Amino acid sequence: KACVRADGTVHGIDASKEMIEQASRKAQRRRTPVDFRIATVEALPFPDRSVDVVFSTLMLHHLPRPLRRACAGEIGRVLRPGGRVLMADFQAPARQRGGWLGRLHRHGSVTVEEVRELLVSAGFRVLESGPVGVGDLHFTLATWEENR
Repeated sequence: KACVRADGTVHGIDASKEMIEQASRKAQRRRTPVDFRIATVEALPFPDRSVDVVFSTLMLHHLPRPLRRACAGEIGRVLRPGGRVLMADFQAPARQRGGWLGRLHRHGSVTVEEVRELLVSAGFRVLESGPVGVGDLHFTLATWEENR
């Protein structure tokens, strides 16, 4: 279970109206207050230095490389100094897969090394990274430290 301060807010962002609607229904069923917004990663709808944690899941592999850089820059812009980002995404499978995992990979992949390099080049300090233990999923945890 996630912990949010009493005065904190959880935001959910997706460029797809359908995904926001689906997530909103899930949150309502669970009576979990979340502020959902349709937005893109290159223009996050938050003021500078206003967010403590960003969690990006299964999104980065959909983006072309220039947009990945814009995404990392935007995350850095909205994070408070010392704020954290946790990215989880797919690496290319070691072998060709069928079934639902194979269908997920058809959208692409991003290596853990690419995510580390992306975050470091944007001004983050990587704390930890590695396999999640499910399929070809990996994670990278980093903290925002650059003073801009």
